[in-house]
Amino acid sequence: MGTGSVERPRRVAVIGVGIVGACVGWNLSRRGAEVVFIDAGRPGEGVTNWSFSWVNASNKTVRRSYFDLNVAGMAAHRELARTIGPDSWWYPGGHLRWADDPAVEAKFLKTAELLGSWGYRVEVSTGAEVRRRLEPALALPDEVPVLLYPDEAWVHGRHLVGRLVGQVVAAGGELRSATEVRDIGTGADGSVRTVALSDGSRLDVDLVVNAAGPGSSQIAGLVARHLPMRREPGVVTRIDCARAVPIHRAMHAPHIEIRPDSDTSMVLHSREIDALIDTGEEPAELARLLHELARRAVPELADSRIAQTRVAFRPIPADGFPSVGAVPSVPGYYEAVSHSGITLGPVLGRLLAAEILGGERSESLADFRPERFPQ
Repeated sequence: MGTGSVERPRRVAVIGVGIVGACVGWNLSRRGAEVVFIDAGRPGEGVTNWSFSWVNASNKTVRRSYFDLNVAGMAAHRELARTIGPDSWWYPGGHLRWADDPAVEAKFLKTAELLGSWGYRVEVSTGAEVRRRLEPALALPDEVPVLLYPDEAWVHGRHLVGRLVGQVVAAGGELRSATEVRDIGTGADGSVRTVALSDGSRLDVDLVVNAAGPGSSQIAGLVARHLPMRREPGVVTRIDCARAVPIHRAMHAPHIEIRPDSDTSMVLHSREIDALIDTGEEPAELARLLHELARRAVPELADSRIAQTRVAFRPIPADGFPSVGAVPSVPGYYEAVSHSGITLGPVLGRLLAAEILGGERSESLADFRPERFPQ
């Protein structure tokens, strides 16, 4: 009787352990890969922790294929919640949006009409109805139209990353925190062979996934790959409430985005305030402006206080769309770089793992492959 050899698992280095990297690594591990997570900081504490963390497709109508990918991301979140349990990270309940400017309001309503024609659920209520049924703490006019997207949600990104990484490590994976990638070595055929770290260690690997978020361009440069990225900073503030948070879901109020972050804290963000970052305003002043806008929308926040503020750089490829998949010029090197990582993480992780380990190139990623950027 002959003896057959057992093929060893493929060893994959996932560089960057935010939401996208964690989802890629978790899916790879479930398919039998040996995963090594590498992060310059701590898992989930970079951009993932300083994001508005809104799971949606209503803000993704610029290209139908991108909208469809985000809808798939929403479905993948629901499936992930069924698989690992929703506790501490998954907060469905919908998303509210209204405006105080007629032109902005008209644009929102037009977008809602388009989304409805694409089969995306949206409900239009009045301010009075929203206060009566959903959010009594809001200050908004009785007759203002308010959009409710009932299938949207928010995610506690750091908690989700912790859950996924913990499961991978429990299954035999490895986590290298607080260490940077200094070099990616290739063999004579140009394929990935090693990863050198700032702690002096060198890992033998079969594949590398670049999920390094804002640092993705630098990682790409280690394999002589040009990945152009936008420079787009955003400021996020966390506030502590004197009592339980007065709202129950994510929302876009006039000039401010607000969501719960725990039973007693909330997250604030505004693109209008982001526009002030490069004028030289100090983060403390940006936080004060965010706090003031939030108190206008939710008067009960009058006795809340600013707890933390961070200016973070969003991981956005130059054309605004994800860069996901293999780079043919460097065998064994893959990218998983995207804005909207919170929404897209679970679906990108599943699709990329299927491509890496099963050779399945999803049509859903056809518009978002890395080769669209010339070398």
